[in-house]
Amino acid sequence: MLRTILCVLYLIWYFIMSLPFILYQETAGRRNPDRRARQTSAFVNMGFRQLQACAGMKITVIGHENVPKDKPVLYICNHRSYFDIVTLFPLTYPVTGFVAKKQMEKIPLLSNLMRYVHCEFLDRDNIREGMKSILRAIDTVKAGNSMVIFPEGTRNHGSELLEFKQGSFKIAERSGCPVVPVAVSNADDVFENHMPFVKGQHIVIEFGKPILIGDLPQEEKRHIAPYVQGIISDMLHKNSRPIAG
Repeated sequence: MLRTILCVLYLIWYFIMSLPFILYQETAGRRNPDRRARQTSAFVNMGFRQLQACAGMKITVIGHENVPKDKPVLYICNHRSYFDIVTLFPLTYPVTGFVAKKQMEKIPLLSNLMRYVHCEFLDRDNIREGMKSILRAIDTVKAGNSMVIFPEGTRNHGSELLEFKQGSFKIAERSGCPVVPVAVSNADDVFENHMPFVKGQHIVIEFGKPILIGDLPQEEKRHIAPYVQGIISDMLHKNSRPIAG
């Protein structure tokens, strides 16, 4: 109960503090969107790290050295919890956006911060608008910023991964950026498995080796979604053992 109260109070405080930050960025940030993105990324990273502390999260990071530091990447990640983003975002650099569901665009303050770091809001019910979002994400990567996408398409509450959507890889295919598989284990046990309470848990996040789709054999290139899904599934099964122990 105490962790839940701490998280709620912290989130209220954080969004109150974000109001002057957003008002400043709405004016000054327009002159230099790149600086606004960097400043917002730092502001959000600070918020997520403090939220991790309030939630009592212990995080083990594996393979972070695999992520290229000199080029943008497309992070492909499983998705079982809101805390996946809280765990992953502070480990990305320098500026990283997310492909998020359209409904998040309606959330005041949060949607402003998301737009500043080049998040895209995907309308799954409108193919034309959805493609526009993906094309903007491709331009974002070409401009030097990384992106995160959850290829299951929604938060998955089951024990096995949902089928990865092939279209999730268009950003990497058309921009030429590396794909970095990411497996976040046990984040759903912080909140979703016992809502509305927050519990301190051990989270393992593993970054796989980058994949250049253009360098893959033709068969794997055609089936890139199940290929990457297999890599992430293996990481999740491997990392479930130390958590259980």
